[in-house]
Amino acid sequence: MQAALEDSVVRQFIGGGPVTLIAAGKAAEGMLRGLLATSIGPIERGVVVGPGPRTLVPPPIAFHTGGHPLPDRGSLAAGHEALRCAAEMSPSGCLVVLLSGGASALLTVPLEGVTLAEKVGATRMLLAAGVPIHELNCVRKHLSAIKGGGLARAAAGRVLTLAISDVVWPVEDDPAVIGSGPTVVDQTTFAEATAIVSRPEVRDLIPAGVLDILERGRDGHLPETLEQNGVSGTMYRVIGSRRQAMEGAMSAARGLGYEVTLLESPVVGVARVAGADHPRRVAAATRQVAGPVCVVSSGETTVTVSGRGRGGRNQELALAAASEMSRLGTAAVLASVGTDGVDGPTDAAGALVDSSTPARAEALALAPAATYLAENDAYTYFDRLGDLIRTGPTGTNVGDLQVVVTAGSE
Repeated sequence: MQAALEDSVVRQFIGGGPVTLIAAGKAAEGMLRGLLATSIGPIERGVVVGPGPRTLVPPPIAFHTGGHPLPDRGSLAAGHEALRCAAEMSPSGCLVVLLSGGASALLTVPLEGVTLAEKVGATRMLLAAGVPIHELNCVRKHLSAIKGGGLARAAAGRVLTLAISDVVWPVEDDPAVIGSGPTVVDQTTFAEATAIVSRPEVRDLIPAGVLDILERGRDGHLPETLEQNGVSGTMYRVIGSRRQAMEGAMSAARGLGYEVTLLESPVVGVARVAGADHPRRVAAATRQVAGPVCVVSSGETTVTVSGRGRGGRNQELALAAASEMSRLGTAAVLASVGTDGVDGPTDAAGALVDSSTPARAEALALAPAATYLAENDAYTYFDRLGDLIRTGPTGTNVGDLQVVVTAGSE
């Protein structure tokens, strides 16, 4: 944050006029602290929204607790206040927007004709279906008055956005996807959003009001999200991403004496498929490495919920990886965690596995891993084994991190 705000181009863009602040996401409070530690100047007005309990922030900044991964009334209140702040700011001032993972749910203003309950229902169904984040955010933007450039369109002055990205391949660090792009031009359309919710596996589960709005937009009866000529006077900087998390893990591993190997390609796709593939990726990357080695990767997978259990994408990835590690006889330990400290609707950040995990589970009379995966119940499996990783909320979010420690080729 400090490095970004010390940049001469950024400082010149902010200018000497009044500053209005909007911070939204899991890292909103931390980003606010970083901002206040700089010499940005007095803040005329602001709103901060995060998923945690109400926190004391200096006046004239207001704090809201919002819902995640589904928006709630707190998200709605924060969204409306953010739009008011933007519309009522001084034309000579600068709106500074701090975005991080979770902002799409934490800052919400449904389009007229869509209720909060309908938007929550659509989001829930798309999450359960494992829709990729860029497609989910395409739908969100076309149901929103604040996403898809809506906040920038409302602003009376200049808009500077500083973002911490949790967005990975195929749209890595794309400003239009981070937080559903409230301050940037949007290239997606109502037609694309309608196509996503019209897929056979989700269409019958999407609220009728949502389908109606999207189809009206597709047919030209509603304006599209922000287009190229819809706003001027904006600047955008991504100041953090999954690469910082990987660099931190690699630095710690080197400090412990490990050789370090980085898997550049992000870990994406269906969690259990990515997990089953991960031991083979690690083996290929370490085949020529002698001695203890640490393999670091990151990304963000998806889970299609069909069972009634508890878990998250990192727990499912780890459980699938454990089965493959056992089959291969891999002498390694894998940890897969969400950098926000929250994996799915659980109190765990992820899980820790090795090749002995299935045998230990069998000794406790647990069903095979495939049974728990079928029920989306990896949490119960790892809880019984004592292999959950619990960090609590970390106050940031740059996707998921996998760390593997192996003996190497010796």
